[in-house]
Amino acid sequence: MQTLRQRWNANQTTLGGWLSIPTSVTAEATARSGFDYVCIDMQHGVIDYSDVPAMIQAILLADGCPIVRVPWNEPGVIGKVLDAGAHGVIIPMVNTVAEAEAAVRACRYAPAGARSSGPILAQPRVDGGDYLGWARENVVCIPMIETVEAVGNVDAILAISGIDAIYVGPADLSISLGLAPGNNDNEARFTDALATVVDACRKAGVVAGIHSTGDLTPKRVAAGFTMVTVTSDGVAMRLGLAAELAEARSGTAGPSGSTSSTY
Repeated sequence: MQTLRQRWNANQTTLGGWLSIPTSVTAEATARSGFDYVCIDMQHGVIDYSDVPAMIQAILLADGCPIVRVPWNEPGVIGKVLDAGAHGVIIPMVNTVAEAEAAVRACRYAPAGARSSGPILAQPRVDGGDYLGWARENVVCIPMIETVEAVGNVDAILAISGIDAIYVGPADLSISLGLAPGNNDNEARFTDALATVVDACRKAGVVAGIHSTGDLTPKRVAAGFTMVTVTSDGVAMRLGLAAELAEARSGTAGPSGSTSSTY
């Protein structure tokens, strides 16, 4: 299994799945679907830290790459999810250089940062036990750019050593721009902000990431985003259940032996 850092070093576009339901069952199922990364959302989902270690284990069992969006830019929780085995951290609402520097410090061991050593779950998974070396080569730090202030500071933020990618939150960015939360591709101020972020990432040699949907993903990739979250467990479940019910009510017989059978 390739880590995100390894994929990005090879200039690969990475497509991810998102978890908001606190169970290892959906974590494993999502990872087995073939996503390049699976993100456990501790910020807006209903997932607590007590759920995270088992969800990371399930993702790893399915040969997936686990990352975590932490609730806030706070070193304690960042270090704790990395110790649990996350390969990287998405950090919300990073608006300034000082906040970006704090995010890097929390993700990196000295001399590049101030992360405390204690990878009780992560270390046994590294061949040879050299987790320190593995972490320096593979752990990714991903601040979120999701406000007008952050977009205005993006060049200065990306000049900080230790940032591997940024991640755009379209809902908060839209709200900050005075728009309804979501993807506002019909609004120039929204699309201009996305273009500003992508251009800054290209200049800095940093990966541009964004939260998306399946149908929007090709457009985001064409625009220069190379870390794109395609869907979440909750959204995919609702859409899948609705689609199955609609098909059942259509009165049209499907192919025999369908692989979507429950049992």
